Amino acid sequence: MNEPQIIAVGGALLRPETGNTALERYIVDACGKERPRVCFVPTASGDDLTYIARFCETYGRLGVEMDVLRFFRRTPPDLREYLFAFDVVHVGGGNTRSMLAIWRHWNFDRVVREAWERGTVLCGSSAGSICWFERGVTDSVAGRLEAMECLGFLAGSNCPHYDGEAERRPAYHRLVAAGELMDGYACDDGVGLHFLGTTLKRVVASRPNANAYRVVADGRRVQQQTLPAEQAMSIASNRPA
Repeated sequence: MNEPQIIAVGGALLRPETGNTALERYIVDACGKERPRVCFVPTASGDDLTYIARFCETYGRLGVEMDVLRFFRRTPPDLREYLFAFDVVHVGGGNTRSMLAIWRHWNFDRVVREAWERGTVLCGSSAGSICWFERGVTDSVAGRLEAMECLGFLAGSNCPHYDGEAERRPAYHRLVAAGELMDGYACDDGVGLHFLGTTLKRVVASRPNANAYRVVADGRRVQQQTLPAEQAMSIASNRPA
């Protein structure tokens, strides 16, 4: 079995209109398969058909086999058998709280953890990023951003859209300073945290001048350390043919 991997991205995945598939290519390369099988899990968007189309268009350019796991239409009867056939599981964004409630009802949280432990690459942005950590910043409930409990595959907390949404950075600092979130990682849009096992291996980006950050409590304040990102396209181009 391969070592467990998670690639948690701040935002800006599955945007085929930009022509930028650098992070998706990096994700596909991470599984080490010549023609990997990629499963899209769009639960957080309510299995939105437009979102599914964006997934198909983006990954369709990368020479992979694709399928979509739906929880709002007819769902495979054996989720373990279904999921273990894939090399990459890509979780879409949307309402994280609703997504995790549905997953737990179906025991899919246990299935996806087992897939990860078997070496399936887990990835995603926004809800598909924070879900892997112990806790995260969410806009699942209308109004002020709040902390929520997540799956806990990775230690600490996570905040996506750090530069993409004006409320994210101050909300994350507020919640960490108040002790509602433990120390953790924030990502600008287009930036991914690549974990091998539970250790951060690399920070990668699909656009320049975007980074990740380590955010830790310091009394009633927080300290923010920039984690410079490598360009995902450069990493791919430097790999031996």
